[in-house]
Amino acid sequence: MKTTFANKETAQPRWFLINAENLVLGRLAVTVSNIIRGKNQSNFTPHADAGDFVVVINASKVRLTGSKETDKEYMTFSRYVGGHKSETVASIRARRPQLLIERAIKGMVPHTRLGRAQLRKVKIYPHSEHPHTAQQLQPLNIAA
Repeated sequence: MKTTFANKETAQPRWFLINAENLVLGRLAVTVSNIIRGKNQSNFTPHADAGDFVVVINASKVRLTGSKETDKEYMTFSRYVGGHKSETVASIRARRPQLLIERAIKGMVPHTRLGRAQLRKVKIYPHSEHPHTAQQLQPLNIAA
């Protein structure tokens, strides 16, 4: 009996389209991270980049539960004195809505070179227009 490992050369990535309108942010991020890591495939290999591509549209209409829209804060630090900045979800949504989904997915992939390579497989757009029609996207429905 032989064990087969997936690798980049043998993987045949598919492209999925997810409409993020009225989807909860955390549930969307879990689904996307599982797809780009390849955990939805039978030959999942943790050390190989054999996942699929995901295009997320309508990122500006993603939903957060409870009072996270005004209470949750994202913090950054520039490593300089006084370089601490914090921003609420509402202000991030107004400035750059796809950043909410990017940060949620980034926390769910490995924090290594492999994780950074997998994050490049996610394309997030704030509205319903995207330039990936040539990839023959398969729509993926997630229960709201």
